[in-house]
Amino acid sequence: MRKYEDGQDRKLVHVVCNKCGRVLKVEDGYLKEGCFSAEAVFGYFSRKDGSTHSFDLCEDCYDEMVSQFSVPVEEKEGTELL
Repeated sequence: MRKYEDGQDRKLVHVVCNKCGRVLKVEDGYLKEGCFSAEAVFGYFSRKDGSTHSFDLCEDCYDEMVSQFSVPVEEKEGTELL
């Protein structure tokens, strides 16, 4: 879950892991630790038709979630980190 300052800049001020509730480190509007963010837009033929869901997971909760997958996540090495 993310919170932003009101105003034109919409500076990031707060990030909480939706699973464990841990507050993630944010400094000067920048997230300073690993975080998985997801947004799902549900369309036709879905039980959630017209809804958008979003959430954030800390790195530990992400690791726990993907360890339960039957098919492992695809992993690639990055050459540039943003």
